[in-house]
Amino acid sequence: MNIPDIANGLQRELKRRKYFVRLEILEQTLSLIKARLYISPDLFVQIYRNDRFQTTNLVLIHNGNRLFARDEVDGHWHRHIHSAPEEHDFSVEGQRAIKLQEFLDEVEKILAELNLP
Repeated sequence: MNIPDIANGLQRELKRRKYFVRLEILEQTLSLIKARLYISPDLFVQIYRNDRFQTTNLVLIHNGNRLFARDEVDGHWHRHIHSAPEEHDFSVEGQRAIKLQEFLDEVEKILAELNLP
């Protein structure tokens, strides 16, 4: 996953997933992107990628709190499961590299489980 892949993926997923009401690009350079896909003002997915440092943060946020996340730090992945979002999951599944579309598929399942929005 790199900046062009994410930028293109955000536009595609905004059109594909009708529950996203708005895409906001907070920052974008040649090596960095930070964006939000809004479901409602207090429920959104935040996407951050820094190609230079191989850092990716994919986060579902509700009322200012992380509900679920997948993070890549220096090329190594972990996740924060929705039942314990403050903990780091380094299981085989937690360490699996993931694409934006896959993360959003996981988000959909969690939203359904939690009966959100």
